[in-house]
Amino acid sequence: MRSKPTGAEWSRLDPIGRGRIIEAELGVRPEFLFAEANLERTLVLVKPDAVQRGLMGEIVARLERRGLRLVAARFQRVDRALAERHYAVHKGKPFYPGLLDYITSSPVLAMVWEGPNAIGAVRQTMGSTRPAEAAPGSVRHDFGLEVGRNLTHASDGPDTALEEVNLWFRPDELVDWERSVDRWVFESK
Repeated sequence: MRSKPTGAEWSRLDPIGRGRIIEAELGVRPEFLFAEANLERTLVLVKPDAVQRGLMGEIVARLERRGLRLVAARFQRVDRALAERHYAVHKGKPFYPGLLDYITSSPVLAMVWEGPNAIGAVRQTMGSTRPAEAAPGSVRHDFGLEVGRNLTHASDGPDTALEEVNLWFRPDELVDWERSVDRWVFESK
């Protein structure tokens, strides 16, 4: 039996591909064996407004308390080329130039978080893109007022997460590790 892919191999597999490996090796659908079948990795950016306001620690703490596991982090200035690739989906929209100016105006904290259904958990923790519509207790509700200063970016789905993680981090920068508390957070541990 082949062991579970590690680090870079695991992050490159889409959730369906991960399930196929488990099912092929064990002859059973993965969701009946491990919560890890829903293990996802997602990109989170603490944007310039949150960095300038001293909210990096607050945002990291909320994700850790949620039970997610940090697998990569880098504090960096975003160059124009990376900003253009990250926001390519918005190219041609009226707010695109301002978005590029904003994300390159100050350092960001780029991170990859992992956990069961991590994409949805992170997005719920951050709240609606529009702070006025964000749920009470979410980062954007608690600290944001305007959509143009909404503090964070979080991948919006599995395909986007895979693309964004690979855009911001090399595979060897993703740390595959287990915490001693994982068995108290993830059902399969």
